[in-house]
Amino acid sequence: MNETFLGNDTVATATLAGKAFPCMEANYPERNGSLELSAAPQDFPINPWDIMLCMSGTVIACENSIVVAIIFYTPTLRTPMFVLIGSLATADLLAGMGLILNFVFQYVISSETISLITVGFLVASFTASIGSLLAITVDRYFSLYNALTYFSEKTLHYVHLMLAGTWGVSMCLGLLPVLGWNCLDDPNSCSIVRPLTRSNVTLLAVSFFVIFILMLTLYFKICKIVCHHAHQIALQKHFFTASHYVATKKGVSTLAIILGTFGASWLPFAIYCLVGEREYPLVYTYATLLPATYNSMINPIIYAYRNAEIQRSLYVLFCGCFQTNVAYRSRSPSEV
Repeated sequence: MNETFLGNDTVATATLAGKAFPCMEANYPERNGSLELSAAPQDFPINPWDIMLCMSGTVIACENSIVVAIIFYTPTLRTPMFVLIGSLATADLLAGMGLILNFVFQYVISSETISLITVGFLVASFTASIGSLLAITVDRYFSLYNALTYFSEKTLHYVHLMLAGTWGVSMCLGLLPVLGWNCLDDPNSCSIVRPLTRSNVTLLAVSFFVIFILMLTLYFKICKIVCHHAHQIALQKHFFTASHYVATKKGVSTLAIILGTFGASWLPFAIYCLVGEREYPLVYTYATLLPATYNSMINPIIYAYRNAEIQRSLYVLFCGCFQTNVAYRSRSPSEV
């Protein structure tokens, strides 16, 4: 659900254009708050919201391209955890590229066909990003719940199956607007994100809430397992040391940051997709959509750059002077 659809003028801009150029009134019969695509040349300045989305896409693409390159070119980063992180980074990289392409196609190459393809590309990319986050959550849960059997070949196959399902569903959702589920022929069915229909946006929003609830449930269970493990260690040693308390508190705090960031980024836009109408001012859509893109900007920081192995690979990449004799311990996905 994205910006490819961020195709046009705000209500104020369209109104001013109509006043300044009366002949343009006929070109805007459906002026409203939905994001519209137009094949006509635009005679007004570039929308600053579109500039911010393009800048956001640029940062997202740069951040995640580094993560994808590191995981791809580092043979040791082939465990299930890094396969999932690579999937997340790839999805966010594609989303960032989609935001940039949306800006280019909107102001340089204006075409409804290209706009539909870009909309589908963004829907698929952001859906794959959210789906990869759910897959990472499931992986962290099973790494704790089945700790003894986690590091097995079966786990890798299970991860590949999860990712195949995630990307398959994402591509199907992205193809829906391209294959005809759009409002180009029926403006009355448009949502706040044109050319997506109201029913299409509702499907995407409901899917997000289902994933968010699943993530909440799984992270709650992870917290219970972490606290239980800490309590068992304390019983075995007959006391609860300060280090155990700090480690447990750190783990729970990290989980809260992960869920808080994800919810704060996507919840406003998902809620607005359900309650918003196409007649509402366009600024509301931009104001809720822009923070959603920030989630793809924060993901590599939370899931990749904090990881010791990726930090070491970054050091090798930019410095080329890593000392191989330094003691190093690989982290499991449960070490959030």
